[in-house]
Amino acid sequence: MNQQNYFEKHLNLNVRGLPVSATLGINELSNTLIADGRQVYKMGLGQSPFPVPLPVVEELQANAHQKDYLPVRGLPALQQAVVGYYQRTQNLNFRPENILVGPGSKELMFILQLAYYGDLLIPTPSWVSYAPQAHIIGRHVYWLPTHRDNRWLLTPEELDKLCRKDPTKPRIVILNYPNNPTGCSYTDDELKALAEIARKYKIILLSDEIYGELNFEGTHTSVARHYPEGTIISSGLSKWCGAGGWRLGTFAFPAALHWLLEGMAAVSSETFTATSAPIQYAAVRAFRGGPRIEEYLSHSRRILKALSDHVCGQLAAKGAMVAPPQGAFYIFPDFTPLKDKLAARGISNSTEMCEKILEQTGVALLPGTSFGRPDHELTTRLALVDFDGAKALSNSGRYPLSEPLPDDFLGNCCFKVIEGIDRLCDWVNGN
Repeated sequence: MNQQNYFEKHLNLNVRGLPVSATLGINELSNTLIADGRQVYKMGLGQSPFPVPLPVVEELQANAHQKDYLPVRGLPALQQAVVGYYQRTQNLNFRPENILVGPGSKELMFILQLAYYGDLLIPTPSWVSYAPQAHIIGRHVYWLPTHRDNRWLLTPEELDKLCRKDPTKPRIVILNYPNNPTGCSYTDDELKALAEIARKYKIILLSDEIYGELNFEGTHTSVARHYPEGTIISSGLSKWCGAGGWRLGTFAFPAALHWLLEGMAAVSSETFTATSAPIQYAAVRAFRGGPRIEEYLSHSRRILKALSDHVCGQLAAKGAMVAPPQGAFYIFPDFTPLKDKLAARGISNSTEMCEKILEQTGVALLPGTSFGRPDHELTTRLALVDFDGAKALSNSGRYPLSEPLPDDFLGNCCFKVIEGIDRLCDWVNGN
């Protein structure tokens, strides 16, 4: 099977009118090309490059014998640990009975839409699975426009513009920050302004803060501080704790939305029953934090910021427009300023661009259209994750956090990302 046919099979085949998840499709394609002997730079799937922190791994080992079904809402000790985490990090007060644990936040998001009857409002660009989940359930999806000049973030004006057409309509708005696919985040003032609009229309905010601990400055703020009565905070272990394959997510509900948690718990009891017991016991240790986990996070942030700064500079030098990220491990460059140059090479949209880049450079990316952007806009997402995270953390640990990493750090510890970006930049030049 040639590359083009495989790309079509994994990214375009429909089930009930829906494509296979783009991130999973590009990862399968990358692995197949590697197995065929191709050099591939895996910047498609957003999987944390860092290992799970050792204290959390040790806790999983100590609890491997746990085999009983746990309560559908979650292990009580884990619910309490999540409550303590939000109190410690955000000064937010939840009750343990208002914490819901599931096999990944992705599953909880799906069940939320199943249990609630409102429309879904999503800023674009957004993570690839929000809208397809709504389509599977049969919910209406409304895209909220954003712009590169505003760091691809939702403005209160755009939210108000849509809601005032039908002020009493039930709605869920998803805020994801630091954002996938852009890495951009909101300031506290921006969150306050959005909270005012949400309160005005009694919107339920689903605040997807799975990347919150990867804010480069360690200063993530939850919108729940400004709209506590209507915000559900989504988090988990996959991104900041490097444990995507462990599949554990959490929802923190305000008391005013306890009825919605009850509905979700009922659906959960008939679907996944309970989240893996050993994983929940290990997650208690993760959410309790401590010096070793804080050190792990500090070095992770420093590495990702240095890598992001380098890649943004390289791409900007070639003419791409890039909104600098404030966290996570993504960059969302816009090559539209180079559209004439690319058109001369037979490229007119983001899908064609990513196909050509993969074919000619081995760099696996996802087109902006996978994240809700128009295809003619030459945007793409880069996931800066193709490096040995354990090696990078070990080497970062040799240098005080108060100092910048040495100039040769990225070349030594993140060389596949650096090499892949060099190839991408050469491709942009026509080389």
